[in-house]
Amino acid sequence: MKKVLLVISMMLALAMAVGGCATKGDLEAVEAREKAMAAKADQAAQDAEEARMASDEAILKANEAIERAEEAEKRADERERIAEEKERLAEEKAKEAEAKFQKSMKK
Repeated sequence: MKKVLLVISMMLALAMAVGGCATKGDLEAVEAREKAMAAKADQAAQDAEEARMASDEAILKANEAIERAEEAEKRADERERIAEEKERLAEEKAKEAEAKFQKSMKK
């Protein structure tokens, strides 16, 4: 009886061991999933690099635009200063002309 139980338990153990092992198809499926995940990871890394490059380019363009705006502001300030100076000179000349006119009218 003990031998029969031993044989039956050995057969059950062998059946469980054979049924529990991965088949070649299972291994191929795991390898295919691993390759697909690696491809997705590579694509994600490439997309991230492209996004970083686009971001760097946008920052560069923004900095250039800021520089141009600052230069334009400086030019506008300079033009405004020149216009104010011309206006002041014109007012002085007008006052001088008015004074000369008044002086000539008194004679």
